Amino acid sequence: MRWWGKGWWLLSLVCLLAFPAQAQRSGQQLAVFEGVGIEEQLGERIPLDLTFRDEAGQPVTLRTFFDGRRSVLLTLVYHDCPMLCNLVLDGLAKSLRQMSWTPGDQFEVLAVSFNHRETPELARRKKAHYVDMLGRPEAAAGLHFLTGDSTTIRALTDAVGFYFRWVPEKQQFAHPAALIFLSGEGKISRYLYGLEHDPGDVRKALVEASEGKVGTVFDQVLLYCFQYDPNENSYVANAYNIMRLGGAVTVVVLGITLLLFWRRERRRQQETLQTAG
Repeated sequence: MRWWGKGWWLLSLVCLLAFPAQAQRSGQQLAVFEGVGIEEQLGERIPLDLTFRDEAGQPVTLRTFFDGRRSVLLTLVYHDCPMLCNLVLDGLAKSLRQMSWTPGDQFEVLAVSFNHRETPELARRKKAHYVDMLGRPEAAAGLHFLTGDSTTIRALTDAVGFYFRWVPEKQQFAHPAALIFLSGEGKISRYLYGLEHDPGDVRKALVEASEGKVGTVFDQVLLYCFQYDPNENSYVANAYNIMRLGGAVTVVVLGITLLLFWRRERRRQQETLQTAG
């Protein structure tokens, strides 16, 4: 089943501005959106042997960016996009700027163009722009803007369930907007839809994708207490788990209190016996 949630209406609004002549009557799907969307492939692995070109024009396989431990944040865009892709990347940069984590340290970011006509030079300029926007030069080591041929691109987009189409009359692509989170082995763990995302949600998705291999104990506790709600497109409090955790904490505190009480009472009895002797 393809995803047409809240992000669909956002995509519709943006594309109505880009394709005003394509609008149909209210309640009817725009022709430009036919076949466009995301069919989630949670739990599936992407083909890591696919070869793209990096910003320097050098061939690289996707396996290069997966070390088996750190999460990878994938966004599918095209660098010459007049509107939606820029908004997606701007929103991602805004979220990353508010996080203490830096690409290249705790996780990797892949911005892969699905337009096979785009060049590494264009990707290089886009990367430089977003490294500057992020305000952390060191993040350049973890931000990767890739280009590729149509066959390789299609293999990746099909693997993650990302469907787009070329609109000849407008010379633009119609496509969805999402961040896709993958494990260090290339397994798809989460999709976050839309243009802007709460930094806390991005961090939780990265921790979830890493299966506990990155992040702190506090991150693990948060992930236990918050679960992803597809209706909200966000991580929300899990009342049941919070109650379980609260109960466990109560038992531990009670146990420690009883242990301290028992040790104090034992010490008092020993002192009484020594005094009596």
